[in-house]
Amino acid sequence: MSLVKVKTKSQVTIPDAIRQQLGLQVGDLLEAKVERGKITLTPKSVVDRGIAQSLAEFDKGQGYGPFKAHDEFIASLHKEAKKLRRAKPKRAAR
Repeated sequence: MSLVKVKTKSQVTIPDAIRQQLGLQVGDLLEAKVERGKITLTPKSVVDRGIAQSLAEFDKGQGYGPFKAHDEFIASLHKEAKKLRRAKPKRAAR
């Protein structure tokens, strides 16, 4: 068991052995919670909101790919463009 001391500005140093065990690096984020009278620190990673939304859409099957080659990717783009052109209502000529 390692003891740590609360320093000025309420700073606490996590002992080397614990940081190495968890693979913590300088700049990593930890979530702090109080649970049943104890402080729990949990390593967290932050994901950009746009990336998180894209991953959620892909999980719902709203994405495309993966593609084995660039030819498959280009073919998929053309297929989706055709769908959009068909679905787009034509404007009346002026």
